[in-house]
Amino acid sequence: MGLSTHVLDTMHGSPAAGMAVELYSTQGESSTLLKRFITNSDGRSDGLLLDTASLQVGTYRLTFDVVGYFKARGVVLPEPNFLNRVSLDFGIANTQQHYHVPLLVSPWSYSTYRGS
Repeated sequence: MGLSTHVLDTMHGSPAAGMAVELYSTQGESSTLLKRFITNSDGRSDGLLLDTASLQVGTYRLTFDVVGYFKARGVVLPEPNFLNRVSLDFGIANTQQHYHVPLLVSPWSYSTYRGS
C-alpha cells in the first residue's frame, strides 16, 4: 500500500531514467514539498513515495521535469519548448489502498491514469 509513480518515455520507448520529480501535499493554492528525487533506471523512485503510515487523505501534486529530462537525452527542442514541467494534481480518498500514478510522456504529449 502507499503511493508510487513510474515514468515512461514514449519517444524512446523506455523508462524515463534520470528525470527529476517532486511530490507535494496541497491544500487549495498552498503546497508543501514532501519529497524530491531522480527516477532510477526503471523510471521509478527507489521505494514508495509515501508508505501506508505516511499517506493521508487529501490532495497531492507530482511535478515532473520533462524538458530537463529530454534535453539531457540530447533531444533538440524548440524554444520555447512545448512541455516544460508536467504537474499532476490528484486526491487520496482511502489510505488503505495503493495509489500508483504513472506518467507516459514525450516532448509533445503526456497521459496518466490511476494504476495498481
